[in-house]
Amino acid sequence: MTELSQPTSTCPAPYDGRDPLGLAAEAARLIDVVLEGGPRHLPAEWRLQRLAAGDQKVKLPHNGGYEHFERDPAAPADGEPVVFRWTGRTRVAE
Repeated sequence: MTELSQPTSTCPAPYDGRDPLGLAAEAARLIDVVLEGGPRHLPAEWRLQRLAAGDQKVKLPHNGGYEHFERDPAAPADGEPVVFRWTGRTRVAE
């Protein structure tokens, strides 16, 4: 027969300010992006976004579906936004 040990606490340890995975730094690094292509009736204010630096894809809900954009691999000029190009549209499943 196996002896059971004392149950351990389910409370997390208090936050000590460390970020071993660097998640806070990555989340804080936002970049300006511009969405190119896709439907002409996509609102102009949606075409300028601020996204996490590591994002490679954007999916916007629009008219019962989603507009998909992927990051252009070309590096932007200094001070220019990163370009995400339209790759297609999907419909919401019913």
